[in-house]
Amino acid sequence: MKSSRRKFLQTTLKATALTTLGTPVILHAATDNLAEKVSAKPAFQFAQVSLPYAFNALEPHVDALTMDIHYNKHHTAYIKNVNESITLENINYSSEKDFFANTSKLSLKARNNGGGAWNHNFFWQVMRPNAGGTPSGKVLEAITASFGSFEKFKEQFSQAGITRFGSGWAWLVTDGKALKIGSTPNQDNPLMDISELKGKPILALDVWEHAYYLKYQNKRADYITSWWNIVNWDEVARQLS
Repeated sequence: MKSSRRKFLQTTLKATALTTLGTPVILHAATDNLAEKVSAKPAFQFAQVSLPYAFNALEPHVDALTMDIHYNKHHTAYIKNVNESITLENINYSSEKDFFANTSKLSLKARNNGGGAWNHNFFWQVMRPNAGGTPSGKVLEAITASFGSFEKFKEQFSQAGITRFGSGWAWLVTDGKALKIGSTPNQDNPLMDISELKGKPILALDVWEHAYYLKYQNKRADYITSWWNIVNWDEVARQLS
């Protein structure tokens, strides 16, 4: 009896020890897998470019307060929201190009905020202080070839911005060897597969009210007229290359 009881106790103690030792191993493995999933980063996320000039650098054409709010509030929110969508919706495209080529498959949140993130990154670059005027070299040649003259181009581009109903953007894009002017609603852009206007953007104009309302109120045409004084034609030439 004593021998049988001793054997039973030994067997029970071994089983308990195995269970006690085994549990942390299983839990540790499960915790590791969970941590890997949580810490795993998407293949691609958007980043906000640094503003290439001071908030007041584009005055009097764009005021400092508008630039501050536009960059630090609106643009920052687009970056945050699209990256949140990329993570939560498990969007695994590897580049901006792939992201926009598949816009039709994305949620409205990802589409709108992805467009807002990219469009503004581009917009800041095509403006600079003490710029504007008439471009030269290959930009002027391409514009003249496509529109007849710089003045005709300027008029058509301005109209694209003025007549865009509600919020949106005016664009100059390359389409093969020719240039095209058009506009898109909201935060859509010509890189998106759902856009009626397609091509490589080389110039953009934001005609959302938050881009001009503090200074120009409802006078969008006045904003556009003034904006021509800060167009960075050197950047347009670089995009055209």
